[in-house]
Amino acid sequence: MNRREFLTYAGGAAVSASLCKVDRAFAEEPPSAGWRTFEVTTSVEVLKPSGSTRVWLPAALLGETPFQRTFANNFHAEGGGAKLVESKPDALGIVVAEFPAGARPVATLTSRIETRNYAVDLARPNEAVRENPAELEYFLRPTKLIPTDGIVKKTSNEIIAGRKTDVDKARAIYEWIVENTFRDPKTRGCGVGDIRFMLENKDLGGKCADLNALYVGLARAAGLPARDVYGIRIAKSELGYKSLGPSTQNVTKAQHCRAEVHLEGYGWVPVDPADVRKVVLEEPPGNRPLDDDMVKSARAQLFGFWEMNWMAYNFAHDVALPGAKSGPVGFLMYPQAETAQGRLDALDPDNFKYEIQAREISPANG
Repeated sequence: MNRREFLTYAGGAAVSASLCKVDRAFAEEPPSAGWRTFEVTTSVEVLKPSGSTRVWLPAALLGETPFQRTFANNFHAEGGGAKLVESKPDALGIVVAEFPAGARPVATLTSRIETRNYAVDLARPNEAVRENPAELEYFLRPTKLIPTDGIVKKTSNEIIAGRKTDVDKARAIYEWIVENTFRDPKTRGCGVGDIRFMLENKDLGGKCADLNALYVGLARAAGLPARDVYGIRIAKSELGYKSLGPSTQNVTKAQHCRAEVHLEGYGWVPVDPADVRKVVLEEPPGNRPLDDDMVKSARAQLFGFWEMNWMAYNFAHDVALPGAKSGPVGFLMYPQAETAQGRLDALDPDNFKYEIQAREISPANG
């Protein structure tokens, strides 16, 4: 992420109207038509501060999408200062909280959003779909963890061999991911997303940030714009999947990365092969075969559909945290912090404590 692309906003206020302007097509719809309203609050405390301390929190996705409207990202850093930093190409907002030596580093972020289920009918192309060519080119680029050359390109070429249309290529990559990868419960957090390592070492296990990053990289190598969408599950699944939603309002460990691929005549299409493998491993009674009815149902649904019991954060890779002394992070889906001793482990509760609570304010209506 180029620091020159950042726009900064003074702390303590909601996202400005310019960041959350409502697209005309959405503004003309009844506000309650299929939309659900949620409030998601992240509370962070650095338990062992040393010198000055910085905390970085991913804000709810900035801007408008067919699946999410973000109305506010309100934040507070008692004893310190905070601001919102934005990178538009990735719909990325980062709350940056800074605390002087001696202060108790505690920060909170409350996001208010609306979501609705997201489906694209792949039986009905829409020739009216038009995208900015520069945006599509941006989502074809290689990143540090998602290269598009070498073994990634070779694997992609093998998968899409003989496929002519964007839909056929995208589906072939999706089916290959479902068939050849597996969810590894030993993976920390959501994984790393180093797809060259995965392919070169024939280690195709991991979690969502690994498996869906592999989808994105293979799609980009095939010439299909694609992007990871980093976020967090915020409500139980209403489609009968116990494994695809949290059971309580405490969603601290419910981070989940999804993917989108851009297909000619259809626009951005939601996909989630990683969740198919999650259903295989975790849906009771567990370790279901691929020919299990529930797995087959999830496999069919998750090419072209997302259930929006989930909040999106951003599309960003190689994220340079503003003011950080350490290098970029591969993606921003977890709170991050840094003291005079260096970057903290976001998955280490002994040094870095945080809690994320989600509550539904109004259910879907219509």
